[in-house]
Amino acid sequence: MTPPDGFELLTRPSPLIDPWRPLYVRNEPDRVALGILVREPHTNSRGTVHGGLFAALADQGMGMTCVHRLRTDGVPVANIWTSSMTVDYLGVAKPGQWLAFDTVFCRPGRTLCHAEMDITADGETVARARATFRVTLERAATA
Repeated sequence: MTPPDGFELLTRPSPLIDPWRPLYVRNEPDRVALGILVREPHTNSRGTVHGGLFAALADQGMGMTCVHRLRTDGVPVANIWTSSMTVDYLGVAKPGQWLAFDTVFCRPGRTLCHAEMDITADGETVARARATFRVTLERAATA
């Protein structure tokens, strides 16, 4: 299976997600979506996607969207950190399915950014995530 139109290989370095590659990214004007073709290394002992993969990639995708939105709004963001996150598990994903992580809401601010995400397997919602990120701004250069 090839990724859906608009997705390209994610090359952003991250030791946490390296074992799950290949991962894919689709950049939209207002958000960043991630995608992955489910393989056996993504699964638990029951043969379905492990909840930790849902959580890790949701965190990654929502965080990337927050940074994108902040920078698009001209905010000199240096970094963000997850301060809280919840995931509601609504279904399962199995090997061979396309798993998409799409941020559906993002409210950027200069100190906090809030985001919500739908996670789908072959178009069916299997989880929803919400997170708050702490924003740190770039320090102004001193003369």
